Amino acid sequence: TILTQIGSTFHNYAQNFRSKSLLSPKGWKKTRSQNKDQHFTDVLGLPCIENLVCSADETPEPIATTITGNIPSWIKGNFLRNGPGKFEIGRSSFNHWFDGMALMHQFHIEDGKVTYMSRFLNSDCYKENLEHNRIMVSEFGTIAMPDPCKNFFQRFLSRFELPKPSDNANVSFVQYKGDYYVSTETNFMHKIDPQTLETKEKVDWSKFVAVNGATAHPHVDPDGTTYNMGNSYTRKGAFYNIIMVPSKKVNPNDTLEGATVVCSIPSEDKSKPSYYHSFAMSENYVVFIEQPIKMDLLKIVTSKLRGKGINEGVYWDPKRNTVFHVINKHTGKLSLIKYYAKPLSTFHQINCYEENGFLIIDMCCSDDGQAINNYLIQNLKKSGNALDEVYNTVCRVFPRRFVLPLNMDSHTPCGQNLNTRLNNTATAIKTDKNKVFCTHEDLHGDDLHEFGGLEFPHINYSMCNSCPYRYFYGCGFRHLVGDSLIKMDLQGKQIKVWKHAGMYPSEPIFVSSPGAVEEDDGAILSVVITPNQDKSTFLLVLDAKTFEELGRAEVPINIPYGFHGTFQNRH
Repeated sequence: TILTQIGSTFHNYAQNFRSKSLLSPKGWKKTRSQNKDQHFTDVLGLPCIENLVCSADETPEPIATTITGNIPSWIKGNFLRNGPGKFEIGRSSFNHWFDGMALMHQFHIEDGKVTYMSRFLNSDCYKENLEHNRIMVSEFGTIAMPDPCKNFFQRFLSRFELPKPSDNANVSFVQYKGDYYVSTETNFMHKIDPQTLETKEKVDWSKFVAVNGATAHPHVDPDGTTYNMGNSYTRKGAFYNIIMVPSKKVNPNDTLEGATVVCSIPSEDKSKPSYYHSFAMSENYVVFIEQPIKMDLLKIVTSKLRGKGINEGVYWDPKRNTVFHVINKHTGKLSLIKYYAKPLSTFHQINCYEENGFLIIDMCCSDDGQAINNYLIQNLKKSGNALDEVYNTVCRVFPRRFVLPLNMDSHTPCGQNLNTRLNNTATAIKTDKNKVFCTHEDLHGDDLHEFGGLEFPHINYSMCNSCPYRYFYGCGFRHLVGDSLIKMDLQGKQIKVWKHAGMYPSEPIFVSSPGAVEEDDGAILSVVITPNQDKSTFLLVLDAKTFEELGRAEVPINIPYGFHGTFQNRH
């Protein structure tokens, strides 16, 4: 059967849809009439950002930067970033932004000075592409074409081969057991030396636990235990798996040894599971948000045969509601209660915590799950009215809060709002024995619309993850990529904004001041790209409390716009 074939041969390919960056407005391919008719905004005159997706050379030796202002001397460590950096191989080009070869960046900060270096990930697909001087491994939106040196019959037969798994880990830097890895959403990660950016070891999730990949957004408990999610494909259909990786190594060379599946959640549609880019976690629970962005496994597996990109197998199904699955981290037990919400798409959660019998989940959401193909390279290189058209057919993303009641039982009445928290407009209404329908509270005021919504959310993770909190930070999206930095104060839903014309900042990373007591006592780090100014990229440092610029470190080379990163504190 098809499901048997998927279970035995699919490997990690259903997960090869890497929403990697997953920039705020998301969505999927529309018909021409839908694209023409469905406009979410009416923004005009957007500047061209073509140079954000130009290939770059690596800078394997550290180079000095020019400091303007003041880089606090207490910041000591490596700001690590990841993203696509090579979009052409020989005479062939990648079709989608998410397909570019991984380029890792390091800003080393010490004594108020900053050096910069970068290296391409020495992945198998990168080496194979360079060796043959053409694209040899299919990516999310690009199919590797048959070797032109083969005869017609050989090229025809190659169409029936399954796509080779890509190990182009260009999404983020993550940590397991104290080691740094670069990750995407397939089953492959690469261990990286954060000091030199050298590629050390390729690690396959499926060798340690029965999953076909894992997200690039794990969560970490205070003791270092790490949780993640990955799909598995069996004869019984697709499953969503909660994974736990222990905090410590047994042997010095350990990677993912000891990883276990805490809980497996069956997909409602066995051959069309939902796509997810991340998940939420509180002190005692993992929350998986099953959204109506679906993956047609048959289409994905046969993508090479059909000459279509893997992205063609991912679609938005607004007839399905969103489902919140709640799993007890300690017992691995899935709650019998299913919490529903209207169709939404979400790629990044802000925070999740428990309070007085409720589970509070804050995340960035949009009401439309169409338009991922707006991030085709050809669209990002458009200008004028054509660029405006692309942007205006993408739904904006905003921060929202859902409140899930944890203490519901058979005596809980139907039809009334179970959210009894004060000063909160979210609702949770029991509709059936084990069903609760939830509506959200907006975590923003009207002023956020001016900045195009908010994505790439970050908090003071070490202090506030899984706890009540007050502040979060993100990028405003009044363009196809982030063009502002925003600090949100949940007390009053007030915002502070850093924005300058022609400057496109990356996700804001919070670095806490030594001995900090207050939640926002620290600095914000972001890499700012200036596509219409040559060699003007800089590392920006903001005071997290005032959101005023402290200093910047200008890099004398051009850098492509990246996805995710982290700060390695060297104190």
